[in-house]
Order: sequence, then C-alpha cells, then structure tokens
Amino acid sequence: MITAYLCLGSNTDDAAHCLRDAGERIAALPNVTPGAFSSIYFTEPQDYVNQPWFQNQVVAFFCDARWTAVIFLKALLHIELEMGRQRSPDPALRFGPRRIDIDLLLFGSESSADSFCTLPHPRLHKRAFALLPLREIAPDVTIFSGKTSTDLLAQLEYHLE
Repeated sequence: MITAYLCLGSNTDDAAHCLRDAGERIAALPNVTPGAFSSIYFTEPQDYVNQPWFQNQVVAFFCDARWTAVIFLKALLHIELEMGRQRSPDPALRFGPRRIDIDLLLFGSESSADSFCTLPHPRLHKRAFALLPLREIAPDVTIFSGKTSTDLLAQLEYHLE
C-alpha cells in the first residue's frame, strides 16, 4: 500500500461540509482506504488576501499498487470539478476563493519534477497550513531530503492560536 497525504481546503460558508464530502468521495475511489484525518485548521488566505479564511485539513489515504501519483491526482482533480471547483483564468485569482481544493502533498516516497504532478508538493515547505496538520497525523514522515514537517516548520514564521 502507498500512503498518500492530501491537504483539503475550502473557504465557503459550508467549508466543514465540503472537507467532509471531499474525504468521503476520495474514500469511495476503488482500492483506496482512508487513514488518519487531522483536525481542521482555520487559516488566513495566502497571496490573494481579500477573501474569507480557509478551513484546511490533512488526510492520509492508502492506495494499492494499481494507483500511480498521476492517476490519483487526475481522480482528485475530477472530484474537485464534481464538487464545483472553478479555476479562474485570471492568474491574479489563482489562489482565490474556492469551494474545495485538494492538493496531493506526498505519494509514498515518490519524488517527481513533472509539471503536472510535482512531488512532494512544490510549495509544501512554505505552507504552515499544510505542515501543521501533517505533523499532527504523521509527525515522522520525511518530506524533503529527510526533513520532517517539524524541521520545515522551524524555518517558517507562522502564528498558531
């Protein structure tokens, strides 16, 4: 089994429902079994700040060997689309409001520089909103060059209440 770690996010009025719905849809994929779910973290928007705060959660799923990172990511993007995710053609709104966002953070120990499926997630080391919940459910998982989420968080400035 391959352990995939995902970061779920939403900043709609029904964000908690969206996170739960996304988790259920992912768990319903064939040969995918849910693992640990972190607490939900309320986080200030990044980059595009004129929008509601986000609710974020990191979840683990166990995928059998029939899944590859690329195929899994395609399935996740399909779930986003089914749930009403709309991507703005305006680059300024790339990090704008969204009903659901599903980021593939890690897929086993796979490393890839592929432009479609970069692993580990290319901005994971900069995102306390993903590293904190990842540390909650998988404190010992190594991410970049043997570094853990705790190691990476030590390099960031963030505020936790």
